Amino acid sequence: MIRKYLALMMIASGLLVSACNTVQGAGQDIKSVGEAGEDAID
Repeated sequence: MIRKYLALMMIASGLLVSACNTVQGAGQDIKSVGEAGEDAID
């Protein structure tokens, strides 16, 4: 029982960490698009 719980927690932790990285990467992409737009306007 404890092994199943531990495995479930490890999987959930991995998913949470990968989700944070994905959101952070999306934020950086949006930022770079905004900066490129500003450069194009100038």
